[in-house]
Amino acid sequence: MRSAEITRETRETKIRLSLCLEGGAREIHTGIGFFDHMLHSFAVHGGFGLTMQCEGDLVVDGHHTVEDIGIVLGQALAHALGEKRGIARFGSAYVPMDEALGFCALDCSGRPFLVFDAPMPQPMCGQYDTCLTVEFMRALAVNAGLTLHLKGMYGDNAHHITEALFKALARALRQAVTLTASDEVLSTKGIL
Repeated sequence: MRSAEITRETRETKIRLSLCLEGGAREIHTGIGFFDHMLHSFAVHGGFGLTMQCEGDLVVDGHHTVEDIGIVLGQALAHALGEKRGIARFGSAYVPMDEALGFCALDCSGRPFLVFDAPMPQPMCGQYDTCLTVEFMRALAVNAGLTLHLKGMYGDNAHHITEALFKALARALRQAVTLTASDEVLSTKGIL
């Protein structure tokens, strides 16, 4: 089973996270309802098992919680993939969500990079600051070693745009981590 359990504790957050690339239980508690919804959508549409408990300094705002979860999820993904032998490596997906369309292309390259182009028409979705989506994606990309491109193609509703991006990420990642018939690392260098 390609899986990982990560615990991270700082003065701002306490996080326990378990990720299984082959599926499993999904139970997510971040203290931010909309973010729970996005992470649950990510797990469902990626076919991942994901359990998470986070206690964050939400009295300040959601920034530390969202960014630190991106860090921990990225670390778990990197650990679960190990040497990345036999994975497809690349993935991409378009996902429509009502009037919005989200796009994701990624490479499990070991070279972290984020390109994020998704203007948000509204600043908040419930208690979630929509500007935190880029912070989560950056933390995820850096800690997982992903080259990650995300684009909100269009949309009028920040909820729909954000959800389309999380679902596109999930579907692209599912493609990229899928095991192929070969056990080789898909790189001319021989490592990722």
